[in-house]
Amino acid sequence: MADKKTVTIEDAQIVFRNFKGAEDKYNAAGARNFSVILPEDVAEQMLADGWNVKELKARDEGDTPTPYVQVAVKYGVRPPRITMLTSTTRTGLGEDTVEMLDYADFETVDLIITGYDWEVNGKTGTKAYLQTMFVTIVEDELDAKYAVPDEGAHGNLGDIDE
Repeated sequence: MADKKTVTIEDAQIVFRNFKGAEDKYNAAGARNFSVILPEDVAEQMLADGWNVKELKARDEGDTPTPYVQVAVKYGVRPPRITMLTSTTRTGLGEDTVEMLDYADFETVDLIITGYDWEVNGKTGTKAYLQTMFVTIVEDELDAKYAVPDEGAHGNLGDIDE
């Protein structure tokens, strides 16, 4: 689950998606990111380790706030490995294609985030960066009907050797 530098979350819930890096009142232009809801035990450990864990306000009185962390998606020195899965294909997404995740319906998301310790003007913390993510896309009946295994660069699920 959580150690000082990496956190793996399976069947993750993703919110506030901005894989495109679109500018808005909460985001600088080009800053690709999303937030992931954290299980309570993981959130507590991450807080103890200095990660920037935040809370969504409770919707109803008596409910507890929901912990989450914002995750940066940076393409530079070590880009993240992002793989989109359907029933027949497995497609690696890069800097030019990752924005399609802003509009996709996710069935499941498994991810690993890496922490980077920082210090600025006497303040310190750990910022989360995406390391690896596997996203299974929800397919409708027409997707299933017309699914054709991709025999090109991405291969079909039966032919993948990684």
